Amino acid sequence: MTLLMLGLAFGAAAQGTAVPFGTVDQDTSLPVEVSADSLSVSQNDGSALFTGNVVIGQGEMRLSAPRVLVFYTENQNGVERLEATGGVTLVNGDQAAEADQAQYEVNRGTIRMTGNVLLTQGANTLVSESMDVDLEDGTAQMNGRVRTVFSSEEN
Repeated sequence: MTLLMLGLAFGAAAQGTAVPFGTVDQDTSLPVEVSADSLSVSQNDGSALFTGNVVIGQGEMRLSAPRVLVFYTENQNGVERLEATGGVTLVNGDQAAEADQAQYEVNRGTIRMTGNVLLTQGANTLVSESMDVDLEDGTAQMNGRVRTVFSSEEN
């Protein structure tokens, strides 16, 4: 853990920092579950708009936001991507990230969070302009100006 923190300390001054994200193996082939206060469906573009206390679940991963636009695959048999806005929280294992918005490419197993990104890993925090998460690898890339605060293991 100390080596990871030292690596983050030196990387935090750079324009991008790679960090581990999530402590569970995320299976992106699992079904995507959605709960919300309301739903509007558009037959024109194959989308569904979930609003109000939206919670997306897939395996151990949870994503919540006030508004999530879901785009289905061309044949309408699955979800292609999710666009969450209005303040997004992503939880995977014991780690959490917050941002203004997020886009989840379901088939690729990637999430791009943008706008005031805050990643919390235990007592440590990282802040950046955007973060790209690879759920299958359990990694994240912090992009833009990266700032961090470390907590001493002795405290």
